[in-house]
Amino acid sequence: MNRRNFMSTSLAGAGALVGIDAVARENAAPFQFANKLSLKVFGTNWGFKGTTEEFCAAIKKEGYDGTEMWWPGSKERQAELLTALNKYDLEIGFLCGSQDDNPVKSLEAFKNQINAASSQFGKKPLYINCHSGRDFFTYEQNKAFIDHTTAVSKQTSIPIYHETHRGRMLFAAHITRNFIEKNPDLKLTLDISHWCNVHESLLANQEETVQLALTRVGHIHTRIGHEEGPQVNDPRAPEWAAAVKAHLAWWDKVVEYKVKSGEVLTVLTEFGPPHYLPTVPYTNQPLADQWAINVYMMKLFRERYLA
Repeated sequence: MNRRNFMSTSLAGAGALVGIDAVARENAAPFQFANKLSLKVFGTNWGFKGTTEEFCAAIKKEGYDGTEMWWPGSKERQAELLTALNKYDLEIGFLCGSQDDNPVKSLEAFKNQINAASSQFGKKPLYINCHSGRDFFTYEQNKAFIDHTTAVSKQTSIPIYHETHRGRMLFAAHITRNFIEKNPDLKLTLDISHWCNVHESLLANQEETVQLALTRVGHIHTRIGHEEGPQVNDPRAPEWAAAVKAHLAWWDKVVEYKVKSGEVLTVLTEFGPPHYLPTVPYTNQPLADQWAINVYMMKLFRERYLA
């Protein structure tokens, strides 16, 4: 069975997918954002099988403003990316981080990436997003990552954000609160889907902490998580209405802050491929179309906050 037929068969008994208009009607934004928000929506190359140029052509065709990618370490990959970005008139946001389990080595590798991404590319990144530290590092070991990015951001005027991500220093809501309260310059990439998974909830019992975190958000990853995982199989499916509503409420608040401050809000549509995206046992067939979901999220943001 080919993929298109598989998807048609699989979804036939699941009820109609929820359209953007229906989501907007059922979850109206709390106030009128029209013509007040400066919004840039980026596409992810996570799971894309083609070349860098093919990817940039594809997101340009869909209407994205740019892309967020891991900092390309080699000069060849940097040149390839720069050429494609310029050809298709796209913005870039870089992702930086280290996988090393040793805090000293991890910090050193992290610093090298941050320093390179902020100064060694032929096009100034709109922002840098960080997979910072590790969940098992001490507070002081993780704080060193914040201290470095704070200094670089002030020197370069490039916004640098730290992502709320499992396995990283901001892996949980209550842990992040401690960092927020002690580090006034800390700015967040909000991927709150991870917290839903970590806390096995839609965070209603940590409302005060979540609201505090929302005041520090500069960038959003628009994945929708749930109590048992960081990514619903398809946010258009009606069974995920409660999770969608919760995430929209959090994003609404961030948008409200950005409208009031006049700052640009950057957003990455980051629904991932298998196995982030659930699959059918034995066949490894994805239960939904990753690319289509991300385009849906881009259009949802534009219609909700700019229409």
